[in-house]
Amino acid sequence: MLLTLACSVLMLSACGFQLRGQQDYAFKRLFIAGGSPAANARLTRLVQGGSDTVVVSSVANADATLTLAEGRGLSTLTLNSLGVVEEYQINLSMSYSLVGKDGTVLIPSSVISLNRAMTYSDQYSQAKVAESDILFNDMESDAIDQLTRRLSIVRSLHPAPGQEAPAVVPRAPLPPPPL
Repeated sequence: MLLTLACSVLMLSACGFQLRGQQDYAFKRLFIAGGSPAANARLTRLVQGGSDTVVVSSVANADATLTLAEGRGLSTLTLNSLGVVEEYQINLSMSYSLVGKDGTVLIPSSVISLNRAMTYSDQYSQAKVAESDILFNDMESDAIDQLTRRLSIVRSLHPAPGQEAPAVVPRAPLPPPPL
């Protein structure tokens, strides 16, 4: 039993597995502007639960302001021989930027883009609407997780020239997801 436990711990550490742990954000009070209520609630929970940073309700009390905007889309991925949609591609893009209290741009305007494939059938249209909602919520959750990691790259509220956080923007259209 002890040997099995030791081997499993050794294997997990060898593959690079690591718990998220505490984040150490350069800002201690964050104001979130924009974004959906669900995204803001998850972001608040992750920031406050995983660091000593507090999400405040007033921009006047904040060390930094995070501006969020979210876009959702649905496009046809494949058609059958009769021209009827068989699959849709669901897209979510989350634009964000982080600005310090004094107006210093800590993270320039950046984008997190995600997509998922969803099969479709007119026979199950109501179920497919529910499935698309689940996929959008999953992508939003994934985008918020990525955003919290990107916020952690800010090391100072007054970065030296050349030490600013880079913007992240997709340069090419996303490829279709594997099926």
